[in-house]
Amino acid sequence: MSAHAMDESLIDIKKIDLTDPLLYSQGEPHAVWRKMRHSAPVHWQQVNKELGFWSITKYKDVVHVLKDYETFTSEQGTLLNLLGIKDPAGGKQLAATDPPRHGQIRRPLQRGFNQQPITNYEQQLRTKIRTLLIPCLEPEGLDFAHAMFEISIAVSGCILGLPEEDWPLLTRLVLMSIAPDDKEYQLPEGSKATLEQAHRELFAYFLDIVSQRRRFPGKDLISVLTNVELDGIKMDTGAIISNCYSLILGATATTPHAASLSFLEIIKQNLYHDFASHPECMDSAMEEVFRWSSPASHFMRYATQDTEINGIRIRQGDAVVVWLGSANRDEDIFDDPYTFDIRRTPNPHIAFGSGSHYCIGHKTAKQTLTILFEEIFAHYDNFEIIGSIEYLGSNFISGIKHMPIRGYAQT
Repeated sequence: MSAHAMDESLIDIKKIDLTDPLLYSQGEPHAVWRKMRHSAPVHWQQVNKELGFWSITKYKDVVHVLKDYETFTSEQGTLLNLLGIKDPAGGKQLAATDPPRHGQIRRPLQRGFNQQPITNYEQQLRTKIRTLLIPCLEPEGLDFAHAMFEISIAVSGCILGLPEEDWPLLTRLVLMSIAPDDKEYQLPEGSKATLEQAHRELFAYFLDIVSQRRRFPGKDLISVLTNVELDGIKMDTGAIISNCYSLILGATATTPHAASLSFLEIIKQNLYHDFASHPECMDSAMEEVFRWSSPASHFMRYATQDTEINGIRIRQGDAVVVWLGSANRDEDIFDDPYTFDIRRTPNPHIAFGSGSHYCIGHKTAKQTLTILFEEIFAHYDNFEIIGSIEYLGSNFISGIKHMPIRGYAQT
């Protein structure tokens, strides 16, 4: 979705609801964020009589909030769907814990990632990619976005040591968790019931897996979690399950959308042959893939004391939401930010966050998409879009849920 598709003068920020999932599936969030960066970079949105939040859209302000964990805590809720609700995972889950306690969870998990490099299952991944892409040669084509979900769960499934027969179920539950308002994944009872059922099923699933790992530990990340200590005491089962949920959400919900959003742009802008014929650009291209897609749209923090952001007073207890997708299009930081440029240097994007909560799986995500593009370029001459693109109805994950394409084999 392009910021240039909407006249900035037509946007009334006071009437924009940044919590509305339809803004991201049917609207122009980048146009809204651009208007906010220019006229209201620190903007208060009242959600109801009791609740509201500050939206932060400028790059430097977003980085400041994410790095200053003493002033902006993550332990009271990190996503808008928890606005006004005390996060039960606070102080226990990696994403919802501030330093120094955050480091007690992060360090062993980081070692676990290092012990499970993608090279351990690279050939398996390459084979799966080739198999998933084969239908794109048929006249009816391939839903590229759906295929990317399968690739992403394959990677996270291997890292977490989850049985392959469970991957389709886990993908569905993750989609229900990140997009409970999207009609495609929503239960008839509504978004709240959808989110609650997804959580119940995922937590019950991981309860069984954690019990198995305690009896038969391996080298996967869940086995690592069973031995993590907080303040000298091993994490309880609830905390382990909460971190399993966070890990699979982070791994499965972001990488496929980075692939789809960037590949859509490559096809639309006729960049395929340029990218394919310049493998030396792969590293810079991967950074641009994540800047461009910014799959995690926002993170929320709470002010622990009275403070200021960009001259605007923030009171203790106020919710502060930083919009990563906006920061990664900030004209003060990125030249020509609405152009997808595989040679962009420097590229200080914050798609993986900033500060102590920088995404623990960033290397795996980049390596996964590097392998994906290597396989695509090795076997296909070009691609075309053959149907309507459908965007995900979510204020948390920026992504595509359906993207029909046709590929042409190399001759």
